[in-house]
Amino acid sequence: MKRKKRKNNIKYSKLFIYASLLLFCLMIGRVIQLGLSPKIDGINLKKLASQRTTRTDIEEAERGTIYSVNGEVFAQNVSSYKLIAYLDSKRTTNKKNPQHVVNKEETAEKLAPILEMEKDDVLKYLNKENVYQTEFGIKGKGLNELTKKQIEDLNLPGLDFIESYKRYYPKGDFASYVIGYTKTDDNGITKGEMGIEKQYNDILKGENGSITYQKDLKGYRIANTPVITEDAIQGKDIYLTIDENIQFFIEQAINNSDHDYDWEWFTITVMDAKTGAILGTSSSPSFDPNKRDISNYMDLFSQTPYEPGSTMKTFTYMAAMENGVYDGNETYKSGVFTTSDGTEIGDWDRTGWGVINFDKGYAMSSNVGVINIINRHMSSMMLRQYFRRLGFGRKTGIELPNENKGNLEFKYETEIYNAGFGQGITTTPVQNVKAMTPLTNDGMLLKPYIISKIVDSTTNEVILENKREEIDRVASTTTVQKMISLMDDCVNGYGNTGSGYRVDGGELVGKTGTAQIARENGGGYLSGKEDIISSFSGIYPKSNPQIIIYASVKRPSGGSQRPVSNAVKEIVTNISKYYGNSDTSTSDIKINNYNVPSLKNKKIDTAKQILEKNNINYMIIGDGSKIIEQSPNPKDVITTSDTIYLITNGSHKVPNVTGLSSKLAKDILNKLGLKVNLDGVGYVIEQSVGENTEITDGMEINLKLSPKFNPE
Repeated sequence: MKRKKRKNNIKYSKLFIYASLLLFCLMIGRVIQLGLSPKIDGINLKKLASQRTTRTDIEEAERGTIYSVNGEVFAQNVSSYKLIAYLDSKRTTNKKNPQHVVNKEETAEKLAPILEMEKDDVLKYLNKENVYQTEFGIKGKGLNELTKKQIEDLNLPGLDFIESYKRYYPKGDFASYVIGYTKTDDNGITKGEMGIEKQYNDILKGENGSITYQKDLKGYRIANTPVITEDAIQGKDIYLTIDENIQFFIEQAINNSDHDYDWEWFTITVMDAKTGAILGTSSSPSFDPNKRDISNYMDLFSQTPYEPGSTMKTFTYMAAMENGVYDGNETYKSGVFTTSDGTEIGDWDRTGWGVINFDKGYAMSSNVGVINIINRHMSSMMLRQYFRRLGFGRKTGIELPNENKGNLEFKYETEIYNAGFGQGITTTPVQNVKAMTPLTNDGMLLKPYIISKIVDSTTNEVILENKREEIDRVASTTTVQKMISLMDDCVNGYGNTGSGYRVDGGELVGKTGTAQIARENGGGYLSGKEDIISSFSGIYPKSNPQIIIYASVKRPSGGSQRPVSNAVKEIVTNISKYYGNSDTSTSDIKINNYNVPSLKNKKIDTAKQILEKNNINYMIIGDGSKIIEQSPNPKDVITTSDTIYLITNGSHKVPNVTGLSSKLAKDILNKLGLKVNLDGVGYVIEQSVGENTEITDGMEINLKLSPKFNPE
């Protein structure tokens, strides 16, 4: 019997077939989606792939340097190093030249004293497992060149350094509130925190560059693969209007006062009377930006307004003159004035000086005199409008952060009278020096500024340059002449309130101020003898003003003007000698300006002819026949009394630079290949390497500096 052959048929349901086809289509669709879509589930696939195969290293931009007007460095970047140790033995391909730490015990023992760490603490870092490299905590960061060299001299394998920069302030506690300081956050980003460092952070910091390249699994660059480089843009350099010599005179005067008097704070500012440039300003207590030992983060110069006191009488008198209501011969009864509501306001000497005229009232700093001028002839609107024209109650625009505009609000009778002699309103020192500029510029109000210029450090292109800026004519010639006369009488007249400020020659003029300190929670003023702010606002010299000086001190010991008067006279005496005002022996000699020509690559004889033709002094350094460097530089402006230094080819010897400014001495010595270390501020009084010493490679020279003129 034939067995029927069985057919091997498998029947699939239509549902199963359709499901399979659908799943297949979905898989194909997903593949297409993955191929075409830049993002899947919020993840950028291209970026993810790139990060797995490429690496970008940041090239840090160097922060710009802050200079004085004469080119002295106030803030700069210096190299800083972080110590690392390679622990992975695979770095070493030649046992005779190991590239990792071989002997951890020896390495820890020798590193510990240099890093000021315990040996066991160093070993903790070196004994880390399964790491390619290690660092050494805070002690291994911020190392200077000397420490780096000490470690390199150990000749220990596997040690390396990562170079970065840190901000350094070579003059320490010097113009600190103006310069400010920088701080680096946990992400390595450096920002300015105060002063110019903060205000011009974006200009100083530059823009970081980068290097992008292909990497292997260990993070090393793969040879012969593309490299994309974006160069860093270096930060711009900033030149302040600060003259380091005048700044030194101010700092020195405040420090000298500190030896004899106590006070809560002391601030002094000197401005160029003809341009509005701030030549120097200092406050105490101060701080060293390298240490950041700061007790007060507010800058008295521009951020901390206070009641100015009687220096405001100058501007009240000007307001009366400009409104045509002042008669200096008009009289009043000094001593005490009673307002319409019965409030008594007195002179500093409440017994007064009898019946006197308004001119005499200014010299004696009479509050009652100011009250009578306002009461008889002026309205609150007239006074407020004139104060505002001078810049009070608004920001000056000085190039410093967080400037305060002060308070110019007064409404009621007593408030108006008080405002006239500087109580109940608040001002800042920068507002006060600005308001004095009409008296040194025939009535023209000038804008104060503290930035001289901004320079591209790479190309030396001047990006910005500030000069005298006129705002408005706010006083007539008659008003200016009258006010100079009144200030002259205040300081140089017999028995007047400013007589303690008299200097030889009688060229310093100005107005004193004594303001009561208001109670913190309102309710009037403190009544203690020392609960005052003593101040002075002046001009020097009166015959041809060169500087405006403003000084104030809070709670001086004994309630005295002495700290201010002693400091102001010391500063003015030094500046008069610095500017040559006290030396009349050369007053008849005509000194002309001279634009320095380029003498590089010229023969000595040719250069001599050019300079001798223009009556310019010169000094030749070296025994060559051709000029290779010169100082001052081409296009600098000097006077016919200055000297040009010509450096020739051939051998060189150390010149005598005593008596030269630190800027000129450093420039000459740097061009001779010497490394210069400065000690102090001002002019060279001593050099560590003697004149005519043969110059050798790597030679260093220390220059001891001092102000050009010391107080006698």
